[in-house]
Amino acid sequence: MKFERSAGILLHPTSLPGKYGIGDLGKEAFKFIDFLREAGQTLWQVFPLGPTGYGDSPYQCFSAFAGNPLLVSPDILRKDNFLSDEDLENPPKQDPAHVDFGSVIAYKKSLLQKAFNNFKIDSNGLEKDFKNFCEEHEDWLEDFTLFMAAKDHHNGDVWSKWDKHLVHHDEDALVEWKEKLSDEILYQKFVQFNFFRQWKAIRKYANKSGIKIIGDMPIFIAYDSADLWANKELFTVDQDGNLETVAGVPPDYFSPTGQLWGNPLYKWKVMAKDDFSWWIKRFASLYELVDIVRIDHFRGFQAYWEIPGDAETAEKGRWVKAPGDKLLKSIFKHLGEVPILAEDLGVITPEVEKLRDKFNLPGMKILQFAFGTDMETKFLPHNFIPNCVVYTGSHDNDTTFSYFDLANDDDTDIYEHAQVYLNYFDDDILNELIRTAYSSVANIVVIPMQDILKLGGEARMNFPGRLGGNWTWRFTWDQVDENLTAHYKGMSVLYERPPKKKKKPKAIKIEEE
Repeated sequence: MKFERSAGILLHPTSLPGKYGIGDLGKEAFKFIDFLREAGQTLWQVFPLGPTGYGDSPYQCFSAFAGNPLLVSPDILRKDNFLSDEDLENPPKQDPAHVDFGSVIAYKKSLLQKAFNNFKIDSNGLEKDFKNFCEEHEDWLEDFTLFMAAKDHHNGDVWSKWDKHLVHHDEDALVEWKEKLSDEILYQKFVQFNFFRQWKAIRKYANKSGIKIIGDMPIFIAYDSADLWANKELFTVDQDGNLETVAGVPPDYFSPTGQLWGNPLYKWKVMAKDDFSWWIKRFASLYELVDIVRIDHFRGFQAYWEIPGDAETAEKGRWVKAPGDKLLKSIFKHLGEVPILAEDLGVITPEVEKLRDKFNLPGMKILQFAFGTDMETKFLPHNFIPNCVVYTGSHDNDTTFSYFDLANDDDTDIYEHAQVYLNYFDDDILNELIRTAYSSVANIVVIPMQDILKLGGEARMNFPGRLGGNWTWRFTWDQVDENLTAHYKGMSVLYERPPKKKKKPKAIKIEEE
């Protein structure tokens, strides 16, 4: 699919302002869309929207299909008469710049439980919509809601530690536990109903405002997920939950022992037997929520690093080919020419590039990786091709302001090279870098909100490998300069993002002699 010139901002909904300790799908999300529109932006990129598990990471979700309960807006539940003003009077004390997940999770769960109890008493005319939602999403909702109810029943334990028959997903056990946990399951369905309802209102408003949403699909699923528990035959795990092989990346300059991610791998031959139906459902489900899908770790569609399930590091492993060509053909066959972006960072082989280019998928360019003698010249703007997405940085990097501030103090040539390349020797190199991204031939430009606001390292979203304390950053509206929208609107117009509409030539009237 061909993408037109466009510009957007990367911001996860949890980073929105708000009074309930975490960004949600209420009025602040609509206000952010207004901000995007006024700033001439046509794209809003988010992280995975699923229910977060280990480390509060959106890349480790309890489901590849469900939505995050923490994003459900209490104000909209109040508007729907499922909560009262009194219920919302005492939100937890909060740092408006950071999420305290511990207090937020407990508070949000208490509100959702109250809303559910009121829904059971009076559905306020939404009973039919709720029933339709449950029927339309039955293929994943039944397993997911039982999974979450059983997880709560087992005090949050990983599924492999539950009752043995439930671990094995035995039919008789499922019937028994569904009856035993019927109310808890109904609660989980109610939460998902509200997430999908609220998010679809966000997407509708964004689309009406001329903005498309870019969603994110992690290539691997989490071990502690309904997806693995209910579909073990599709993954490298036995019926008891013992991992046979796991995902990761081999040792490199940055990590002498590699990275051991621990995610189960796919049994691709099994998946191919029904033309990758699980993947088709996964993509179709995400396209319900977003307009464009970014595949995280795209290189895993061509080959992946297979590590023994009991390994302690990623050193002992092997590269195994994946059927990315067949999979992508199947996706386009069943879903049409859907828009996909490929995260192609890291050690990318010619085979990965060939797969990406065969399906005309835009790859990623990170400007933080461009400067200095030890960096990769493919990230320098003069080497860009139109079919790519350029970012200043990503969620795994420091903010660009902090990156260059630190680079200016160290003994590398990163800062000096950037100055010479950009022909800019003043004190706002970040703004010049963003302007360069806008002026480049890249069809798509996406700038993290932290860089839009010129924030330092305190606003970094994720430190890979650090346990806890990630994904907490939030912005506040008082950080938004009053001239910011005009500045970005001006750049969007100047650099034709989107392109100017061509005027039809006027017909020339030829008078007869």
